[in-house]
Amino acid sequence: MAHGLEQTAPSADEPAGTPAEPPTGGLGSRPTSLLASVPVAGVVVAKLERWVFDQARLRSLWPLTFGLACCAIEMMAAWASRFDMDRLGVMPRATPRQADVMIVSGTVTHKMAERLRRLYDQMPEPKYVVAMGSCACCGGPFLDGYNVVRGVDLVVPVDVYVPGCPPRPEALIDGFYKLRERIAKAQAPLSPVR
Repeated sequence: MAHGLEQTAPSADEPAGTPAEPPTGGLGSRPTSLLASVPVAGVVVAKLERWVFDQARLRSLWPLTFGLACCAIEMMAAWASRFDMDRLGVMPRATPRQADVMIVSGTVTHKMAERLRRLYDQMPEPKYVVAMGSCACCGGPFLDGYNVVRGVDLVVPVDVYVPGCPPRPEALIDGFYKLRERIAKAQAPLSPVR
């Protein structure tokens, strides 16, 4: 055979079924990847990789369910068989280290605010917050109470507000669609912590 592609017989210490080493030079050598030989391809691959990760993040939001009051019943109904938010890729998590969205549903007291902030700090980046119900948005009917935080945005930055007392599961689903739009546009939170 020509061009350095001739085959050699296996030696005595090699078994007969061992594949031969691929040639490393001449006509038999090829670049490991077609994209590796093009200098601009690295930028294209990086942008494509970023786009794929962003699309995956949009379609697999894992919320930390932080139900504090009557809004939590409506939040649980959103995952029940009638509304089934699992089909949207929204899978509730019980630990902050696996979640990327925090749903605060209900009245936040000053005592609970410290624990809420601790859970928020334990979530990995990027992280988002949905304030569900008028109590979480602005204090609700308990606004005049000395123990109630006047909006969860005083504790954590909020990305989406879902108003209502209590809001219906459809409103929470709409809130997740709004959150997807915000993530796709890479927008900052609506209300940074005051």
